[in-house]
Amino acid sequence: MTPERARKLDEVINKRQNGLTVVMENVHDPHNIYAVMRTCDAVGIQDIYVLNTELPKDGYFGIKSSSSANKWLTIHSFNNVKDCFAELRTKYQSIYTTYLGESSKSVYDINFTNSIALVFGNEHKGVSKEARDLADGNFIIPQVGMIPSLNISVACAVAIYEAFRQRKVAGLYDQNAQPHPAAAEIKSLWASFSAS
Repeated sequence: MTPERARKLDEVINKRQNGLTVVMENVHDPHNIYAVMRTCDAVGIQDIYVLNTELPKDGYFGIKSSSSANKWLTIHSFNNVKDCFAELRTKYQSIYTTYLGESSKSVYDINFTNSIALVFGNEHKGVSKEARDLADGNFIIPQVGMIPSLNISVACAVAIYEAFRQRKVAGLYDQNAQPHPAAAEIKSLWASFSAS
């Protein structure tokens, strides 16, 4: 590995956000899943959760491209909502789901400098009632058009770039401000990709 590549890996791992994650629940379209992964990598989210309670388990989203963002991320897979949320509770202070409800708060009113997990639902039905009932609250992305929702990958990008903005202002992207507990193992894995 070149010294430049080693520096790049150090720079990226030092900006990974240990207190921010995304959960995708029953997202059908692999293109949406990969788009979310790419955006997560771009804002420094290392851990993402794929919750699948409806679709065939084999080849659910077909990780096969070594050039995809997924190889730089730690993907946690679950097929049970309660189990997924139980693990989230051990790592994140709060969990919010996307839902167009009367009590939902604007994404711009969420404090993203706290440790938080954001749950995005599938393209047709949104987040399940079971997931909403287990969450701390719901959020929306304000809109003024005729169609009341965004594509899941777009909604995720809007939300986590607001998180990026808040965290950047708070200094959470400063070197080693929030070290990932598995940083050494992740960097070693990344180094093996770079060497191949």
